Amino acid sequence: MKLHKTLVLALIVPMAFMASVADSQQKTVRVAFSVPGLKFPFFRITETGAKAEAKKLGNVEIVSQDGGDDDATQLSLCENAVASGIDGMVISPRTTQGLANCFKLLQSKKIPTVTFDRRAANPGDTLGHVGADNVKGGVEAGNFIADKLKGKGEVIELLGTPGASPAIDRSKGFNDAIAKFSGIKRVAQQTANFDTAKALQVMEDIMTKLGSSKDKPGFDALFAANDDMALGAVEAIKARGIDPGKIVIVGFDALESALSSIEKGQLTGTVDQFPNIQAGTAVRIVVENIREKKDPNKDTFLIPKVISKANIGEASTRAK
Repeated sequence: MKLHKTLVLALIVPMAFMASVADSQQKTVRVAFSVPGLKFPFFRITETGAKAEAKKLGNVEIVSQDGGDDDATQLSLCENAVASGIDGMVISPRTTQGLANCFKLLQSKKIPTVTFDRRAANPGDTLGHVGADNVKGGVEAGNFIADKLKGKGEVIELLGTPGASPAIDRSKGFNDAIAKFSGIKRVAQQTANFDTAKALQVMEDIMTKLGSSKDKPGFDALFAANDDMALGAVEAIKARGIDPGKIVIVGFDALESALSSIEKGQLTGTVDQFPNIQAGTAVRIVVENIREKKDPNKDTFLIPKVISKANIGEASTRAK
């Protein structure tokens, strides 16, 4: 029996395509995973999420890079990764401008790149971005604090690293929210660089200026742009003899240390931004682009939510 030439081609082409896809699935894909610093618990969680997704996808190697909380170090590691022949990059740039040359290099080499948590200065340099909507997260924190204060009180804000997109966006959302309450006054706003020890020092200085004491703290609430700073602030507050449980204190990230502090009645709440899901999604987008030439939606946003004692079981970092 003779098969028509068109029918033969129709059978051969899909088989060849399937074989090509199978080959791409078997080849190990090397993805550099670059973060501002693994000293931050948040980024250790994201690394775990990235590796878990790589395992699920199969034949994906995660090349972790610790930026050491320094733009120059993260940039140098990016250059080294490109020189080593990586297939893709998942990166959270320490600052929006500090890693600009990294993104230009990746684009010039046509290396698929996805940012997570923190965006690139020029989103056009990347395949896409995965992150929490940090403005909405700030709004949620502001509304939560306003509700606890019943619309009246004095608030301190601890900012993240200057130039980091989450620091900028969380502060914007928070201040937009509390601006709607005429009875709420911000009495101090200062950066603590997302760092616990720095936050402790900054809070000590702020409370000295406010004349804070056990009987008169001088503030009713505090919003910190991450949990590390919130926990540093708690230690400073306790050192003044002030019960942190009498102050409304909200962090951001839903780290296990913050959740434990909530259970102890010291921290009031934290904003969950699903760090493991962010990183895992970014890895999947890069790998699917490499293997299947699949282009993602430019941005993938997760909606943050406040975790308090009332809903602590819903924290993504405790999900089984």
